[in-house]
Amino acid sequence: MKGILVVFVSIFLAELGDKTQVATLLFATDRSLSRLGVFVASSAALVCSSLIAVLGGEQLARWVSPNVLKLAAGIGFIVIGIWLLADVRT
Repeated sequence: MKGILVVFVSIFLAELGDKTQVATLLFATDRSLSRLGVFVASSAALVCSSLIAVLGGEQLARWVSPNVLKLAAGIGFIVIGIWLLADVRT
């Protein structure tokens, strides 16, 4: 159960304020769309994209060690962070 909670909290925090949430917010401002419909459609889209990520990750793990994947993801996030910080300074 602890692992599932870690996944939930990590994804929840990562999704806060991202472009998907902003897009959902903008759709919710459209008076011609049902708020429930926007919620269901955006939830279904997140579920489908998560399914693709899980299935892709499962296949990738068959060829690449999970430790290598974690290291690559960590390095990737650091590189993106440095890139974003460098872009702010220019």
